[in-house]
Amino acid sequence: MSDLLTVEDLKVSFTSRAGVNAAVRGVSFTLGRERLGIVGESGSGKSQTGRAIMGLTPPHASVTAGKLEFDGIDLMACPPALRRSLRGSRLAMILQDPKYSLNPVMTIGRQIVEVLRVHERLPARAARERALDMLEAVQIRDPGRVFDLYPHEVSGGMGQRAMIAMMLVAGPQLLIADEPTSALDVTVQLEVLAILDKLVSGRGMGLIFISHDLRLVSSFCDRVLVMYAGRVVEEIRGGRLEQAVHPYTRGLISCAPRIGGPRPLPVLDRNAGWVA
Repeated sequence: MSDLLTVEDLKVSFTSRAGVNAAVRGVSFTLGRERLGIVGESGSGKSQTGRAIMGLTPPHASVTAGKLEFDGIDLMACPPALRRSLRGSRLAMILQDPKYSLNPVMTIGRQIVEVLRVHERLPARAARERALDMLEAVQIRDPGRVFDLYPHEVSGGMGQRAMIAMMLVAGPQLLIADEPTSALDVTVQLEVLAILDKLVSGRGMGLIFISHDLRLVSSFCDRVLVMYAGRVVEEIRGGRLEQAVHPYTRGLISCAPRIGGPRPLPVLDRNAGWVA
């Protein structure tokens, strides 16, 4: 299986009056046509890793990498126009909070249609039909009505599903999903995961699945990267997450509440050597 994405020594830092804050400190991994999970605490660098791959890091940030290559394309050296053309068509990212990611002055349908009009040059009617089909695929009832609504007129869960539809409608080769099911109830969560699984197994898509939910990642993903303070501290097969050996990973697992488990939950210990 050839690698779809290669990341070597990726670093992301932000400069402020207080100094330089390193958000990602030398992350390396490869991704084939598989499901790769990334877990860790808030602030561990998961989302910034995904944004750096997409080229969505703020202009004032510093992004460096020994290698950042997608399907033979050097993402660090390619022209900005090429990188823009990749986003939304071959590369897509489901952002975490639809309240801040969807355009508040455009209807949901218009935002989804825009992806198809820009990247596939579809006529308006064909783009509308594709958008309606995708809204139905993410289990939105009455997609014709939702198509004409603005983001503030739908619930958080429905907004999340609309965001997922917008990112999937062009059939990307690589999808980065940042907490894609956090606002969804369990039933819809399983349906969305089934859609993502079908894209990976049926179309050969590569998926980076960023989440705090260790149980979900262990059951859904083929491999898991565990991040702490901007570094990958452990890589393990998804189904073997419970057998992780790094003390940070063991701490994350023990902090997850269980019926009949210890009370209060243990406090996660940290070691300065983990970021050395």
